[in-house]
Amino acid sequence: MSIDLFDNFYKGKRVLVTGHTGFKGSWLSIWLHALGAEVVGVGLEPATERDNFVLTGIGKRIKADIRADIRDGQRMKEIFEEFKPEIVFHLAAQPLVRLSYEIPVETYQTNLMGTINILEAIRTTDSVKVGVMITTDKCYENKEQIWGYRENEPMGGYDPYSSSKGAAEIAISSWRRSFMNPDKYSEHGKSIASVRAGNVIGGGDWALDRIIPDCIRALEGGVPIDIRSPRSVRPWQHVLEPLSGYLLLAMKMWESPTDYCEGWNFGPRSESISTVWDVASRVVENYGSGSLRDLSDPNALHEASLLMLDISKAKFRLGWEPSWTINKTVEVTARWYKDYKFKDVLQLCIDQVKEYVVDCPFHSKHINNAKA
Repeated sequence: MSIDLFDNFYKGKRVLVTGHTGFKGSWLSIWLHALGAEVVGVGLEPATERDNFVLTGIGKRIKADIRADIRDGQRMKEIFEEFKPEIVFHLAAQPLVRLSYEIPVETYQTNLMGTINILEAIRTTDSVKVGVMITTDKCYENKEQIWGYRENEPMGGYDPYSSSKGAAEIAISSWRRSFMNPDKYSEHGKSIASVRAGNVIGGGDWALDRIIPDCIRALEGGVPIDIRSPRSVRPWQHVLEPLSGYLLLAMKMWESPTDYCEGWNFGPRSESISTVWDVASRVVENYGSGSLRDLSDPNALHEASLLMLDISKAKFRLGWEPSWTINKTVEVTARWYKDYKFKDVLQLCIDQVKEYVVDCPFHSKHINNAKA
């Protein structure tokens, strides 16, 4: 069974991934490595010994596994110069809303200045042709409207995390227009895009203040799952959904550098937009045990209760669309957490990528048709 949706595009490509030790970054590194890419990972130490990066051992398989902080701009330029990547996926970030209230300055240093350091490394490294900068759906000025946000709507953010990502989006746009303008592509040879995904879930995430890890810790500990914002509505999606979009976008940017260098949403279908309570209930059902406990606190730190993305642009211009329903997404995620103690975790992840590829609506033949 093939793991490749991209017609061998990534085979032999030099690809640098920032944040490869994190949840999304580890899954992306696994997929890229399986596609035959020469992967260079740049990130901090993984947070726990149970992180997907640690359990899969992917760091020992990729071309280079580097510990470095994106806040160190000079170090980033040195790494880029040494490994000469052709494609860059920038995922490294301080990714937690509630933590951003505790460390707002560090959140901004990482999410804004770290992103600018990567943009500068891309700008000054001749080998880089494509840069995909990952931000978040929370970069939008959230009015908690009932329709999804489109890519051309204002950036903003209430909390330090969301606002730092909105600021990063503004910086990405500025660097693209100022230094890597598509109108002057023949002079600089670079294509830069930003991408925004919804609430991503999947195996191997153990971060604090995220619903799936909170559920699994409670289930493994035999205690009720505490839900602090049961009625909050989120656009839930399996980690492989946006990653497939990032990979497809980077390929399109390589082939048509001036046509896709802009912002893109990769969210779920509207029927996968559910409450936190509903998702936790599905986890319990699929895990086969557990219970929920409502711990709503009217004085809790502000977090948006409603946020949705419009994915029409990705669907019509890239041919990308989500593959898995919310039921499938939670089932696959719960299965990872039920199996990780007993199976080879790298193979478990690869098998789930293969399962996703089978269900994916844009197989390589569709991509080839789009090229024709």
